[in-house]
Amino acid sequence: MGNLRLPPRGEAIRGLTRRGFLITLTAAGVTFGYARRAVAAMDPAQPDGLPVPPVGEVFEPTIWYTIDSQGKVEVNIIRAEMGQHVGTAIARILADELDVPWANVRITHVDSAAKWGMMVTGGSWSVAQSWGIYRQAGAAGRIALMEAAAARWNVSPADCVAREGRVTSGANSLSYGELVSDGISRAFTEDELKGLPLKPVGDLRLVGQDVEALDIPNKITGKTIFGIDAKIDGAVWGAPILPPTRVGSKVRTVDDSAAKAVQGYVQSITLDDASGTVPGWVMVIATSHIAAQRAAAQVKVTWEAGPTAKVTEADILDHARKLIADTGTGAILDTGDSDTAPAFAAAADRLEAEYTTATVLHFQLEPLNAAAFRNADGIWEIHTGNQWQSLILPSLAAALGEPEDRIVMRTYMLGGGFGRRLNGDYAVPVALASKALNGKPVKMIMTREQDVLFDSPRSASVQRVAMAFDARGQVAAMEHDAAAGWPTQVMAPPALPKGTNGEPYDPFAISGADHWYSVGKQRVRAISNDLANATFRPGWLRSVGPGWTIWAVESFMDEAAHKLGRDPLEFRLSLLRAEGRNAGSSPLAVGGAARQAAALRRAAEMIGWGSEMPADTGIGLATSFGQERDMPTWVGCGARVHVDRETGYVRVEKLSIATDAGIIVDPDGALAQTEGATLWGLSMALYEGTAFEAGNVRDHNLDTYTPLRMIDTPEIDIAFLPSSEAPVGLGEPATTVVAPAIGNAIFNAVGIRMRHLPIMPDAVLAALGQTARKL
Repeated sequence: MGNLRLPPRGEAIRGLTRRGFLITLTAAGVTFGYARRAVAAMDPAQPDGLPVPPVGEVFEPTIWYTIDSQGKVEVNIIRAEMGQHVGTAIARILADELDVPWANVRITHVDSAAKWGMMVTGGSWSVAQSWGIYRQAGAAGRIALMEAAAARWNVSPADCVAREGRVTSGANSLSYGELVSDGISRAFTEDELKGLPLKPVGDLRLVGQDVEALDIPNKITGKTIFGIDAKIDGAVWGAPILPPTRVGSKVRTVDDSAAKAVQGYVQSITLDDASGTVPGWVMVIATSHIAAQRAAAQVKVTWEAGPTAKVTEADILDHARKLIADTGTGAILDTGDSDTAPAFAAAADRLEAEYTTATVLHFQLEPLNAAAFRNADGIWEIHTGNQWQSLILPSLAAALGEPEDRIVMRTYMLGGGFGRRLNGDYAVPVALASKALNGKPVKMIMTREQDVLFDSPRSASVQRVAMAFDARGQVAAMEHDAAAGWPTQVMAPPALPKGTNGEPYDPFAISGADHWYSVGKQRVRAISNDLANATFRPGWLRSVGPGWTIWAVESFMDEAAHKLGRDPLEFRLSLLRAEGRNAGSSPLAVGGAARQAAALRRAAEMIGWGSEMPADTGIGLATSFGQERDMPTWVGCGARVHVDRETGYVRVEKLSIATDAGIIVDPDGALAQTEGATLWGLSMALYEGTAFEAGNVRDHNLDTYTPLRMIDTPEIDIAFLPSSEAPVGLGEPATTVVAPAIGNAIFNAVGIRMRHLPIMPDAVLAALGQTARKL
């Protein structure tokens, strides 16, 4: 594929298309305001978001789709739509294998149900995990339709061809719709599905081509239904009053005397949460959103604060350093040979450095919201946008005292997820309020400040990286110790794997450290920062662990190259050898380190590595495999920056991203995802970061928390390396490489080494030996 070039700041963009885990009505006289199934769960391409009912007979080859008598194909999507056009990508995989015209395809974002298995949208998993399943499903329909046609014509199925929604054999030809009208009852076992012959990749005609995204029309017209839009007749509104600490607070007293003067105020409920999700919460109930907010401002609550009420960011980082210093803590990952002690003892030289990152917030556009009620059948309905239904259902069950099969998550579009809505904790307080009101519908929309205080931030981190060199200057061993709050430990502890020493670890807080460089003996130690876990609920944020582990790995690789007097590109390439555990394997890691080396080379070419630069301007490189070793997306990044020695301001002039993600299923979506990930990485590199003060985050809104602004967006050059390998993820990998590339570019520009994210002007000036100018 060709490159995408965004023009430098100030130039117009013409002809650019839109940018686009683990486990699987009526209620007491209150009428739900629209169809039994949530409108948002219907085909988002249809007028008003309403479902288009099938016409005539319906054939369901697998649970993943149906075909009606007009040949219309309705594809069931279990992934959340939050701007990435995931339904379009997945539906085209099926439609291509089924061989049906794209105009005949619709999508349905389904509600939660046990039959769907794991419902999760994160980790850049959606396309990679759907590729085989939906191709098998499409093949099942195509083969069943050919068998039905063959039986009708009394010919062999081998004499039939399925193409563009029709089956032909000689002069005989029938549309899929006509065949379905006759009735088809063909079923496939799981083993049969796995054994179905799939089309050669070269015969796919929708995959890799531009098609119209099925969710675009209603987003443009404003008809798409997000969780914040949910309407339930007779619902009351809830406004939460949050406790002084996320964990451990207890309500002592509630005085609502002043709130009673607010028109529409109903009552204040101290939530009794058996799930432990929202301890110390009070929910103020009123007849409108504004009344609930106004009343909440008048309610006086006293608490017994939790034990972390005085914790600061410095406390969390210092505690991480103490944990790292204790060599008996943490889990050791399986890297083949982690006994690094002899190599370090015999080393002719060594290098060691510490890298840190600040707490990072999500700030998704749509504030957290949810609605809940018990319907006439006694089923609890939870209406909200969510990325991981399978995770929050057990918590809802515990909170409500109901079995999971009596709770359904109705699906809505998400106004941004970025990992925050993987944790559906915001649904619990609304469900509890409804329970306290005997199942009456309750809706809550948090204010931005409440959303932030209830965020699941990316934990601050401390990392120690060390490398041993032999007498010839060759790398003999490498160690990487990383300490941070662990989201999976807090929210899904049964999912924690164990290291070689038997200790559990959170892969989403260490992935990336287990890199594809051949460095001799390699020890990777993952350490849970228990103080961080006790202070807040650590969350998954776009790119998860590699968002900070790659910052350490790639900054350190640059430092090592300079220590040895070697070119940073040549040094990396010399270590990216496709041998041993780094050779790669099927199905998703074919080629191993050789493919990462190719992505790095391409990025270096794109950024002009080796070119002469003006004063205080430099180029830096970084590379990663995205996130997980068994699903690598190979990425290289080049960054060109200018450093202002007087202000400490770092201006990123250009970012070049080269990606090998296997087959690119949805080119426009891939471009949008990579562009967004690149800019997110830039934002976290230079602008985003908060700090804990007195047990809570310092910044509560975008007046003090300042992500990347449009004026600071650089020229971006994006390229996808051609590949016929299975597709992997694109939503997050580019995020991981931007910060280290910028840090390395700063060193090449002005000779200072930055080891903390975000890289702020004051820190740059301090490293330059200057002080900030007072404005």
